[in-house]
Amino acid sequence: MEWLGAVLRVALGGWFFYSGWLKVFETGLDDFTRAVANYRVLVAPWDAVLAYAVPWVEMVAGLCLVLGFWRRGALWTLAGLVGVFAFGVGQAWLRNLDIACGCDGNPDAARIHYGWKFAEFGLYGVAMVLVARLGRRGGGHVFGGKKMKLPD
Repeated sequence: MEWLGAVLRVALGGWFFYSGWLKVFETGLDDFTRAVANYRVLVAPWDAVLAYAVPWVEMVAGLCLVLGFWRRGALWTLAGLVGVFAFGVGQAWLRNLDIACGCDGNPDAARIHYGWKFAEFGLYGVAMVLVARLGRRGGGHVFGGKKMKLPD
């Protein structure tokens, strides 16, 4: 089952890296800033600060997960990002905002389907738990490396 953990880890990390890449290099951070502003959670300039920071965090955490560096921190970081995004989507749903997800950085993309988006969040959660659990069954420490022994 260790191979399944590795496949999930690479797929999850690759997905988040790709998602961040789209926001930075394909659609552009200005478009992603408009997508974040559409959620009406933060006021300017904080919406821009979030929009300019999140894609880079996604790419770094995704790359760390793919390469196997700091897996535990990368998983926690991505879980935090998904949690923050779930909050934003949830409040938009409660307020009946008819907006695009912004996941690819495009504020003019197809409108968000809230039910499917929360199913996607659930899949992320299951994948992250599986990566964490299957990582524990591997040969080293919980998320790779060796446990340090304190001197006697």
